[in-house]
Amino acid sequence: MATKRIPTTALRPLLSSAPRPAKAPRPHLQTTPGSVPQRRHISAYGYEQAKALTFSTYGEPADVLHLHTHSISPAHSTLVTVRFLASPINPADVNQIQGVYPSKPVFTTSLNTATPLAVGGNEGVAEVIATGEKVKTLAKGDWVIMKRPSFGTWRTHAQTREDAVIKIEDKSGITPIQAGTVSVNPCTAYRMLSDFVKLEDGEWFVQNGANSGVGRAAIQLGKIWGFKSINIIRDRPGGNDALKQELMDLGADVVVTDTELQTQGFKDRVAEWTHGDREAIRLGLNCVGGKAGIAMAKLLAPHSHFVTYGAMSKQPLTIPASLLIFKDIHFDGFWYSKWTEWRPDEKKRTVDHIIDLIRKGEFKDSPVDEIPWEWETGENELVNAVKGTLEGFRSGKGVFVFGKT
Repeated sequence: MATKRIPTTALRPLLSSAPRPAKAPRPHLQTTPGSVPQRRHISAYGYEQAKALTFSTYGEPADVLHLHTHSISPAHSTLVTVRFLASPINPADVNQIQGVYPSKPVFTTSLNTATPLAVGGNEGVAEVIATGEKVKTLAKGDWVIMKRPSFGTWRTHAQTREDAVIKIEDKSGITPIQAGTVSVNPCTAYRMLSDFVKLEDGEWFVQNGANSGVGRAAIQLGKIWGFKSINIIRDRPGGNDALKQELMDLGADVVVTDTELQTQGFKDRVAEWTHGDREAIRLGLNCVGGKAGIAMAKLLAPHSHFVTYGAMSKQPLTIPASLLIFKDIHFDGFWYSKWTEWRPDEKKRTVDHIIDLIRKGEFKDSPVDEIPWEWETGENELVNAVKGTLEGFRSGKGVFVFGKT
C-alpha cells in the first residue's frame, strides 16, 4: 500500500512550537562600532522564534509585564522581519505600561495568543533579516528605527511593514546603542531648540532636568550652534560638583541646582552672566513643572518662549498673570510622540543630522546602563530593569542590548 505524503505546510505549526534543542555555550562576542553580535540561527521553514516583554492590562511593570515566546512567519509582500539590536527604557515607556501616558499601545493577538497583548518600548534600532518580495527600499543587513511611537521595541524580533520603519542610511562609525538611542531624546532637544525661537549666535536658553538625556543633548547642540545655556539640576545627597563639571565638559556655560534657582538674589547672578541682562534669555525648556518651573520662567526676557515637554515634579504650572501680560511670555507644549506622527520625514532628517554629528565626534553619548538580553535571559531580570527606571538617581539610561537572540 502506498505511503501517504504529508505536505510540509501542515508541519509548520508543529515545527514552530517544538521544544528548542539544547545549545552548547559560545564564547563572548566583542562588538565594534557598526558591528553586531553573531545571531542565533533558529528557524524552521522560514519561521523565526522571538521573545517579547508584553502586558495584557495596565499596571506597574513588576505586576503586568511577562516574557512571551512566539513564532514569526516568513516575510512576504511588503513585510520585513527584523532583529532588535538595542532598545532603551524611557520613563514614558513605563508611564505607557501604567496607563497614564496619552499615547496608548496597540493590543493585538498577532503574537499567537488568545488574549490581546501589547509589547513595551517605543524606541530602538533593529537589523533587517528578511524581506518580502515587494520590499523595495530595504535589504538584509540594513539598520532601521521606528517611524512612529507605540511600536513595541522590547523584543528580540518583529515583523512589520516596510513603510513603518526608517532606514539608517549610513551605519558606519556608529554603534547599535548610539543608533538605538538617537530618535527620542536628542531629537526632542533638537526640535525644541529649533522650532520655537530663532536663537542667534551668543544668545541664551535655560533648562531644567539638564542632566537628562534631553538636557545633555540640548547642551551639546546649543554649543555646536553657538548658544549659551543655564542648566538646572536636582540637588543630590552626595553633592553636585562632579555632575556640574560633567555638564560643563559637555558645553554648559552655567550649571546650578534647583535650590540655588529659588534662592533670593539669584536674578543678580543671572544678570552677571548675561552682562547686565543685555544678553537676553529667550528660550526655556521645562521638564519639571511646579514652583521650580515658574522660577525658571521668571528668568526669561520679554516675548520669550517657555516650552514644557515633561512634568517630573507632578505639580502644575501656576502661571503669574504678570508673565503673560507684562512680559508676554509664550507658554508652549511639545509632545515629541505626536510631532513624529505629523512630521515623519522631518524626523528622518533630524535623525540623520544627529547621527552625522555622532560620527564626526561632535555629539557625545549620554550615560547608559546596559542590560544584556540573550535568548536565555530570564523574565525577572528584564522586568526588574524596567521597574528601576523611575526609581531614584540612575547612573544612566537603561538600554536592552541584544546578544545571541
